[in-house]
Parts: sequence; C-alpha cells; structure tokens
Amino acid sequence: MGKSALIVWGGWDGHQPRQVADIFQRTLVEEGFAVEVSDTLDAFLDAEKLNSLNLIVPIWTMGKITEEQFQPVNKAVQSGVGLAGCHGGMCDAFRESPEWQFMTGGQWVAHPGNDGVRYQVRITDHSHPITRGIDDFEVSSEQYYMHVDPAVKVLAVTPMPVVDGPHVPNGPVRMPVVWTKFWGKGRVFYNSLGHQENVVQSEPCLTLMRRGFQWAAKA
Repeated sequence: MGKSALIVWGGWDGHQPRQVADIFQRTLVEEGFAVEVSDTLDAFLDAEKLNSLNLIVPIWTMGKITEEQFQPVNKAVQSGVGLAGCHGGMCDAFRESPEWQFMTGGQWVAHPGNDGVRYQVRITDHSHPITRGIDDFEVSSEQYYMHVDPAVKVLAVTPMPVVDGPHVPNGPVRMPVVWTKFWGKGRVFYNSLGHQENVVQSEPCLTLMRRGFQWAAKA
C-alpha cells in the first residue's frame, strides 16, 4: 500500500504558500505518495483521516489555529504520523500556540538583515539519511534566528552573527537550520530554508526536503 500525505497551505502570502505547496506536491508524488492539498486549517478537523496518513506537511506562516484544529494533528503525530515542513510555514506558523512550537521543535524570532543575506549552511551530521552526501553550501536568503528545543537532533547549522544587530554582543553561535525530533511515536523534520519558491526548489534545499519527507513518513 502506498504512502499518503496531506499538505495544508495558507497564512501570510509573502512566503508564497500556494507555490511552495505545488512544489511539495510534485516532490511527494515523485516519491510515490498519494497527496491531498487543502487551503484550510479545517482539513485538520477529521481526526480519523489524519490518523490514516503517513505524513502531514504544514505551509502556514503566522495565522491562528484553534484547539479543535490543533489537537487532531497533535494526536496524529503522537500516534506515529510524520510531520515535515520548512521556514515560516512550519516554525513560524501559530505564534500563539506554544504546543505547536513544542511539537515542531522551534520558533522563528528574527532574521537579522532580512532577505538577501549571504550565509553558510554547514552539515553537522554526514551520516544521517537526510544529509548523507550533501556538502556545506551557501545561500542568499533570510537567515533564521530560532528559539530551538534542546531535544532536537541538529543536522545542519549556520554561523551567526553575519549582520549587525542587538544579538551581536552575545558572540558567535551555531544556529540550527535542519533538525529532526520525535513527538510521541511520530517523526518531525524541519528545515529553516525556504523563504519563497525559488529557495525551496533550489539545491540542495529541495533534496533536504525530499529526504525529510521520506524520513518523517518512514518511507
């Protein structure tokens, strides 16, 4: 029996959620998933359906999620359904929901220098199936400053600071970019790259997402 995935997109339009959803749908179909795409958080209300999935992919920057919408996702992931996403679409999704942040492993708080910052992404675990064979690389995009769950398994980092700001006096830090974690029996994957569709479909960003989807879905 094939794998199944649900993509739910919406929220702030600046992150081009519809276009990113199209890219992720194509990628998942290429990997053999049956994919459903929805533009409403009410897609999360059907607990029985969520529990039948292998993967949930949120693409919803900011916005608000109700308890009725959140709890079926929370319980589905805890029961073993995978959760995977990128950038603000997953870890700047619902700022008023600390439970969502706990589940996903982090929350965006800043992107010093805004878009167009040139920075390095350094792979810290070359043995993991998501990052195996991928070398360090540079991107020109937003460099996310995250508040991160110390329980996550970090697969890639970016050195900060690159640009000036009130964070600079704290000295150099290695900010997590790509990570995995577990939420109950469910696997969670996150990649902070993906500001807009051009970044999402660039390499190796898309390969990281492709492999992250597979890992989270236990494919």
